[in-house]
Amino acid sequence: MTEEKEAEERKRVFELLTRERQLHDKGILLVGGVDEAGRGPLAGPVVASCVILPDDFFVPYLNDSKKVTARRREEIFPLIISGAISAGVGLATPEEIDSINILNATYLAMKRSISSMSRKPDYLINDAVHIPGLDIEQESIVKGDAKVACIAAASILAKVTRDHIMEHYDRLIPEYRFIKHKGYPTREHYELVEKYGILPIYRRSFLSKRIEEGRLMAEERRMDLPDPFDLADDFLGKYGITVVR
Repeated sequence: MTEEKEAEERKRVFELLTRERQLHDKGILLVGGVDEAGRGPLAGPVVASCVILPDDFFVPYLNDSKKVTARRREEIFPLIISGAISAGVGLATPEEIDSINILNATYLAMKRSISSMSRKPDYLINDAVHIPGLDIEQESIVKGDAKVACIAAASILAKVTRDHIMEHYDRLIPEYRFIKHKGYPTREHYELVEKYGILPIYRRSFLSKRIEEGRLMAEERRMDLPDPFDLADDFLGKYGITVVR
């Protein structure tokens, strides 16, 4: 990166920290940004993260995870963790998604991400949601992952963690091509489910309508696959993050 480009990036990230600095000026020092990855896929967990950043935080290319390439997400993932005051990751399983619905499972993953933190936030800034049942003041910002640094950081931690879980499943069952679609409902993915069957890591509630309408005739495929909590622990353990169940 050239000096000019780095200066531009420092200015951009400094501006992303505006809301955090406003709260810090009011004496609210531990501001946690919350976001999730994986609400829409047919398979795998929904993963959430909460991150508290210092005023002087800088990681180049910090942004909404969807606006950062996969390679850069991998590069800045450890930099976010090492530069954060505290960071946590939580998830909810496909079984939990089917049991309590995706929205409530997302809230559960977000609460677990906060519970896993070494230092808990005094205030939360969430990407477009209000998390029920928390005794922490919070605000919701639509498209916050592109506007607020701590939410952007959380979006990247959640996305990279979930991608690693799905990539592990891809190595075990490559015929489903999770490495390509990460479980999202593409046309090819539906065709692969039809061909090879519905795995235990699929969200049945996401497939039920197609099955009822006769647009999906896939059979159940029984396999022993690793628990996503175990996969998350294996990946995050080297970064000092423990997943709360």
